[in-house]
Amino acid sequence: MNGEYICNLCPRDCGALRGKTGGGFCKMPSTAMICRSALHFWEEPVISGTKGSGTVFFAGCVLRCVYCQNSEISRRPCGIAVTPWELAEKFKELEHMGAHNINLVSPTQYVRQIIEALKIYRPDIPIVYNCGGYEKTDTLQMLSGFVDIWLTDIKYGSNQKGLKYSGAPDYFDVAAKAAKKMKQLCPDDIFDKNGIMQKGVIIRHLILPGNTKNSIAVMDWIAQNLPHDTMLSLMSQYTPHGDVADFPELQRKITRRELNKVTEYMLSLGLTNGFVQELSSSGDDYIPEFTV
Repeated sequence: MNGEYICNLCPRDCGALRGKTGGGFCKMPSTAMICRSALHFWEEPVISGTKGSGTVFFAGCVLRCVYCQNSEISRRPCGIAVTPWELAEKFKELEHMGAHNINLVSPTQYVRQIIEALKIYRPDIPIVYNCGGYEKTDTLQMLSGFVDIWLTDIKYGSNQKGLKYSGAPDYFDVAAKAAKKMKQLCPDDIFDKNGIMQKGVIIRHLILPGNTKNSIAVMDWIAQNLPHDTMLSLMSQYTPHGDVADFPELQRKITRRELNKVTEYMLSLGLTNGFVQELSSSGDDYIPEFTV
């Protein structure tokens, strides 16, 4: 899996030749690059629990969010290169550390390598696919039987916003189809006796400053297209990062009023299953150090 291959894993459909050097939109090589492998305690309670989520942060991303808080690893090859065998060993190490699950962060560009690693060693704990929502349904189908929990974003309620903030002119259309596919692959949420998720779907939405109408559009789509008991994670952690100089509205944190407005609207739609992040969660303290 470390040889050259043509990549069409993400909705960009680059058809890029990926080999020792990166190609296509993500610019990643054919060998998986990881920037952090550790227990992580800052995910949703049903993911992090008390022992932590065994998180693997991959280099690269299929989006270009102007406000990305992980831009130091999302836009260039970095970290260390690992073979599928070495990646499988990372899974095993995290499992032995007591992790509740194996949490794959920004994994899309490495789906082939991840599947190979899971064929080598399948941990006896859930596999979490932690992505930005910009996913091809064909790629998600490839992961059927390998992924237990889909932890996905729906960032925007329109393609216009996806183009403006993430360089993805079809973001909403793609993310909507992906969310439906994830619910099809895993229709029921299952938890252990301690309330830790074993199977299921969690949809995240990050409230952006000056963009409550966008958040309301996302809530409307979820209410109209997914079961009302779909688990949602409404996030208020936005902190100005990345390339926001040309976006005045993104140069501040969200306000209590913005958080309350979106939360109240979500609840008014009957979307009551999930989490609302505390406003105090915004800040640099929750951004990990990317050292393997």
